[in-house]
Amino acid sequence: MGNDEGGDEKKKVVFVTVGTTSFDALVRAVDSNNVKQALFTKGYTHLLIQMGRGSYLPTKSEGDGSLDVDYFTFSSSIADHLRSASLVISHAGSGSIFETLRLGKSLIVVVNEDLMDNHQSELAEELADRKHLYCASPQALHQTIADMDLSSLFPYSPGDATPVAKHINNFLGFPDD
Repeated sequence: MGNDEGGDEKKKVVFVTVGTTSFDALVRAVDSNNVKQALFTKGYTHLLIQMGRGSYLPTKSEGDGSLDVDYFTFSSSIADHLRSASLVISHAGSGSIFETLRLGKSLIVVVNEDLMDNHQSELAEELADRKHLYCASPQALHQTIADMDLSSLFPYSPGDATPVAKHINNFLGFPDD
């Protein structure tokens, strides 16, 4: 595996974002013992969860020999959190995905399966097929983390948006230009 999974010599933050919505299934998943253990095993030291409008409150922990966990609802800007993260786990909103990829951060996108006509999953799956990110369901997140090899991901370049947009347009039935 890559150098991203070293020891605990330095702070390695996993930043989780659900955007402005409620996505309790994702917050519950990252708060589960199996996900926190998988992250800790990979060398991560801190888990910071932006929980949006959700009602599920994660369990805070600090200094107990495992992952330090903290959370907040909203921030005027998540840019600083994204920049300081070693790994980002995000909902499938296009803004969050592309902002994270532009910063060159490793990314796992978790699709909200409760949304009807979920076009966001198409974007996440296409970018996962292109090996820019990993895509998971809340139930499979721990296995995705355990199996991930971040060195196998390709950097995203903004020029990649056209094929993705064409794929989405084709899926939605719009003609090619």
